[in-house]
Amino acid sequence: MRILLTGGSGDLGQVLSTELDSRGDIPLRLDVRTPMDDRGLYVEGSILDRPLLKQSMEGIDCVVHIAAWHGIHEFRQEKDVYNFWDLNVTGTFYVLQAAVETGIQKIVHISSESVQDWSGIYGHTKVLGEEMVRAYAKRHGVEIITLRPRAFIPYWNKTVYQSFVEWAKWFWSGAVHINDVSQAVIQSIDLLARQSISAPLTLNVDGAYEYTAEDLSTWDINGASTTFKKHYGEYYDMAVNYGLDPAEKPTILDITETRQWLGYEPRYSLRNLLMELEQFGAEGPPMPTF
Repeated sequence: MRILLTGGSGDLGQVLSTELDSRGDIPLRLDVRTPMDDRGLYVEGSILDRPLLKQSMEGIDCVVHIAAWHGIHEFRQEKDVYNFWDLNVTGTFYVLQAAVETGIQKIVHISSESVQDWSGIYGHTKVLGEEMVRAYAKRHGVEIITLRPRAFIPYWNKTVYQSFVEWAKWFWSGAVHINDVSQAVIQSIDLLARQSISAPLTLNVDGAYEYTAEDLSTWDINGASTTFKKHYGEYYDMAVNYGLDPAEKPTILDITETRQWLGYEPRYSLRNLLMELEQFGAEGPPMPTF
């Protein structure tokens, strides 16, 4: 299949391009930035360039719409409300309309769990994006799967995380690894390829957890950090030494429907993080080879 990845030079585009290319698909990566690797085909440009966007969709089997300013850009005040509206809202409209005009019926839309923060700038744009998805599915019969992952910037993105420990502190309260997000996207592409979707799907994407529902409902009932020690007692001292809080309770998203529809099963958990921290220290594992 030929898969258009908007924002294809970013972190998720890089991981996806590697996976798609390795299995024989052709990722077409539309982005204003040149990719750091040579996987797939690269088209330089923005989704806000309507003629280029339509041209890039010619011969495409499925669109994966990733391009967006993210929550980190709002948190750091690097982009203002106009930037967010232009790329996240207008850009999403352009992608949907271009798909309709070029006859593309299969789209995977990357939204965010931040839709829950609907009054925030980033969250609001994601709410509007999902609303447009529902309208285009109804109006034009486009088959769309919307994925709502948690933040998934990888530890090797040093513009955001200066060390593996800094990334671990973010991941600690509940998160998803970028490789698991990539898994969900590819499973969505495959689902759209093998069957029709009569109504748009909206699916949460979260990571793996050793903690059970009972652990969460009775968190640290026997004292601070006891739930952590139940599962990861051998890592307690190391976690404390690195400034991680074993008493912090994570939040976990419901991925029941994601499992049912996609066969999604996240692989990266807190145990994986602790094992990598023990093996590689504060700098963490080396950057993957793409």
